[in-house]
Amino acid sequence: MKKILLITVMMIFGLGFSQSKSPLLEAEGQLVKATYFHDNGTVQQVGYFKDGKLDGKWSTYDVNGNLKTIAQYKEGQKTGKWMYFSDNVCVSEVNFSNNQILKVRNVNQNAIADKN
Repeated sequence: MKKILLITVMMIFGLGFSQSKSPLLEAEGQLVKATYFHDNGTVQQVGYFKDGKLDGKWSTYDVNGNLKTIAQYKEGQKTGKWMYFSDNVCVSEVNFSNNQILKVRNVNQNAIADKN
């Protein structure tokens, strides 16, 4: 019985520590800057809210701190150029307008320079 109680307590205690960290919210003028964290404490996402909706630039990182995505929102809708990264190199760009995909462009990682 003591073993079952000890295992139960350890499981509950462990679950409490496995929960993801609360986001850090900071007022910046009319915007709220939100920073979300991975369980290991590294930054997962950084972006802004305006009137409760995603607005402006949002960046996403993997658990090792490597940049994965740069996105743009306006009043909660996807807009502008979104860039996706692998090994900190841009591998594709997606252009949005009013939450709709306009164009997808895969970037050649072997190219020395890109004209666009």
